[in-house]
Amino acid sequence: MRTTLTLDEDIVATLKERARLLEKPFKQVVNEVLRRGLSDTPDEEGEPPSSDEERPVFRVKPIASGFAPGVDPLKLKEIDAELETQEILRKMQG
Repeated sequence: MRTTLTLDEDIVATLKERARLLEKPFKQVVNEVLRRGLSDTPDEEGEPPSSDEERPVFRVKPIASGFAPGVDPLKLKEIDAELETQEILRKMQG
């Protein structure tokens, strides 16, 4: 069914970005989002799961991380300032 609907600019921007990321038509993304909003706990197609289906628990598994070998964390501000200066000079020249 074809209809005219006025959407707020931020909503349109969010929907367009989602359509771009999912590589789906804008119309399809709008319909999926509306279906999810109208149902309690929809699946990826926008259909609500059966009442006996449970949602999986999402858990974050932390990992140890750090700086790459040779990177001095005490010099990061210096590197940032140097890169910023280079970018300003590049913009001034071009």
